[in-house]
Amino acid sequence: MAKNLLIVESPAKAKTIEKILGKDFEVKSCYGHIRDLEKEEMGIDIKNGYKPRYKIPDDKEKVVKELKSLAKKSDEVWLATDEDREGEAISWHLCEVLGLDPSTTKRIVFHEITKPAIQKAVTSPRKLDMNLVNAQQARRVLDRIVGFELSPVLWRKISTRNNLSAGRVQSVAVRLIAEREREINAFTAISTFKIEALFTTPDITGKNVTFVAEGKKYDTAENAEKFLQTCIGANYKVNDIQVRPGKKSPAAPFTTSTLQQEASRKLGYGVKRTMQLAQRLYESGNITYMRTDSVNLSDTAMADIRNQVIGQYGNNYYQPRKYKNKNESAQEAHEAIRPTYMENTTVDDPDLRRLYELIWKRTMASQMADAELERTTAKIEISTNKEELTASGEVLKFDGFLKAYREDRDDEDITEDEQQEGMLPPLTVNQQLPLNEMKAIERFSRPSPRYTEASLVKKLEELGIGRPSTYAPTINTILTRGYVEKRDKEPIKRDFRILTLKNDTIKKVTDQENTGAEKAKIFPTDLGLVVTDFLKQYFDDIMDYGFTARIEGEFDEVAAGKLKWNSMIDDFYIPFKKDVDNTIETAERIKGERELGVDPQSGKKIVARMARFGPVVAIIGDDEDEKPRFAGLRRGQSIETISLGEALKLFELPKTLGVHEGQEISVNLGRFGPYLKWGEQNISMPRGVDPHDVDMERALELLEEKAKADAPIGFYDEKPVTKGTGRFGPFIKWNDMYINVPRRYDFENLSQANIDELIEAKIKKEENRYIQHWPDEKISIENARWGPVLKFGKKILKVGRKADESKYTAEELTTVPLEEVKKMIELQIPNAFATKKAAAKKAPGKKAAPKKDATKKAAPKKKKQ
Repeated sequence: MAKNLLIVESPAKAKTIEKILGKDFEVKSCYGHIRDLEKEEMGIDIKNGYKPRYKIPDDKEKVVKELKSLAKKSDEVWLATDEDREGEAISWHLCEVLGLDPSTTKRIVFHEITKPAIQKAVTSPRKLDMNLVNAQQARRVLDRIVGFELSPVLWRKISTRNNLSAGRVQSVAVRLIAEREREINAFTAISTFKIEALFTTPDITGKNVTFVAEGKKYDTAENAEKFLQTCIGANYKVNDIQVRPGKKSPAAPFTTSTLQQEASRKLGYGVKRTMQLAQRLYESGNITYMRTDSVNLSDTAMADIRNQVIGQYGNNYYQPRKYKNKNESAQEAHEAIRPTYMENTTVDDPDLRRLYELIWKRTMASQMADAELERTTAKIEISTNKEELTASGEVLKFDGFLKAYREDRDDEDITEDEQQEGMLPPLTVNQQLPLNEMKAIERFSRPSPRYTEASLVKKLEELGIGRPSTYAPTINTILTRGYVEKRDKEPIKRDFRILTLKNDTIKKVTDQENTGAEKAKIFPTDLGLVVTDFLKQYFDDIMDYGFTARIEGEFDEVAAGKLKWNSMIDDFYIPFKKDVDNTIETAERIKGERELGVDPQSGKKIVARMARFGPVVAIIGDDEDEKPRFAGLRRGQSIETISLGEALKLFELPKTLGVHEGQEISVNLGRFGPYLKWGEQNISMPRGVDPHDVDMERALELLEEKAKADAPIGFYDEKPVTKGTGRFGPFIKWNDMYINVPRRYDFENLSQANIDELIEAKIKKEENRYIQHWPDEKISIENARWGPVLKFGKKILKVGRKADESKYTAEELTTVPLEEVKKMIELQIPNAFATKKAAAKKAPGKKAAPKKDATKKAAPKKKKQ
């Protein structure tokens, strides 16, 4: 047994560190947090200074038991969890659970997993920093309070079946996305006419080259045409040439936020994936700690980078730089994200390689020389009106850091007029230039682009909302909850006008361009919009950007020991609780309803609103007892923007297409997506097929595809075997039995021997599964992981006890009669076997109808309100 037990957060890190420390240390992982707040009553004693009540989750009992045993046998326990607040809190929980004294237990921190860093940490341990622990505890308690208090308010006041939740950071993030969407929807494009003149002149080799010069913009086609008319018969000469040196400087090394942004722009990675890959790079000793808002580099790292830059590119490419943190509280870690060893230009793991190389290039570039440019601007005079055109060019004189790396930018940071400048041919003052043609091209103003994951992180950071460790889980939460969705937007065609002056003649044409295309952008869902509006109306503090940023600042003060965490929570909770109680008592239920117009056939009102299963349009009559007619919105449609015409089209389903082989074919939209109905057969449509666009010809194609897919690929026991691909991957189907096909099989070319092997293995497995089985009744007694269970349809129930309250043995269950099993089921599901006829007799009269509607479908009840 090793003398020392060192506890880290992850098993990957444990293996790496154990190799470094040798036989005197046993390194074990606690697998992250070993305790969390209890679920009951929030897990917080509100009346006793917000004291948290912690519990060891079931899945951590085994880990804790092992660590306790090892701690007792070890001479000394060392805590080496991550160096941020979360890691400090995990170390404190380990002290509490393992019975360690926080004032004497050795706590070590390091920001890279290298031999020098680990050995240095072991020689200079410190005590647990309770200020950092309290800052993490304050965040956890405050976020639990917000979530537990606000979520039930949403359940009561918003009509939906979704498991609604609210959070201090997540709700503000959704607000940002919602406001950007509404800004885009309200935006009206304004057109202007941009003047572009094309000239041709020889370059230094004598070869003719064409370059562009730009003039003023005009707000109307008439004004642009007047300008072109004044240019008829004009001569053009170079009035002035200015050559100015310029330079570009490299970006700072990566922080958590900038790494997430650049990995999104350059590699197309989501924030969650970037952090998963960065975690693996850190744990394998390839990069420094990946949760940091510092841009600092250590002296050792600077020397390492210097050697690499000079060795690879030469002395003239090296320029040392010290970057300053914009965030004054950047102390979660003490360095930027960088490679631990700069001589390692790549890594072997193909999953990690692209992200590692991005980090390596950015780190190298940060200590390299500026790129040197020469910018040329030529002013060209028009003889007939004395107006000037401007031609600009840029020449790269020395590439500097661009040799290693060039930073990308987000859409919103690139202006409409900005473009990549090319080189200009050599020009001289008073030089006459022959005009090829001059155009006035209609261009339209653009709204702010929708957020990507990366640009959302950037905005949250700018507003001071959240910290490096919170960005990825926040975005993941709002996507999972269905408040926002990440998708592409298809372009639409738009006409634009071009006026061309050539050979002293003006021609006008109308052309088309694609506009509005967006890729992997974040859109708010109707649910997200409704929840945002509700929270803004009743909880303006929670939804206020400045308030949320101020709370983050107070967490920093707690971490610095300047503020007591209990009093900080108290200042927040008292007014917040009043808002919660007042909202529950006074706020009306909301459904985000918007009236669209009148149905031309029935004369009834058409509205768009949130319903239990999502956004719908509804045709509603004046009679309250009359059931509304509903239709679900299509992907990309929103309650806020759908038109009356688009809504009416949704009511076209179900739509009859025709008759095939004596049976009617219709198309409809069901709970699991669009489908064709042919006679009694329902056929799901492939993903991406819009049921509104399906005609008879396409329907027959889909039927043919289905027939081919359902054709037997073989037989077993004289019964057909078919194959398909479902939610869990490829499968074969035999005798109403679905059998997954593992990857080791060639699914496209399954042999009869493969089929026999798969089916026989499944039959053998099923024999061990069932104790008794009544397929016609959809009832079975089955062996499960923790003992026998009852299955009734898709429900899993407990096996009942015998009359003397003793448990059935496995052998006894093989002979229990079906009637006895049904009694067990009815004890857990009353009236499980009541016949439909009997149920019909119990149907309530007219007076009870409103009650039935109110419990099952909230719509009629809300209408009365």
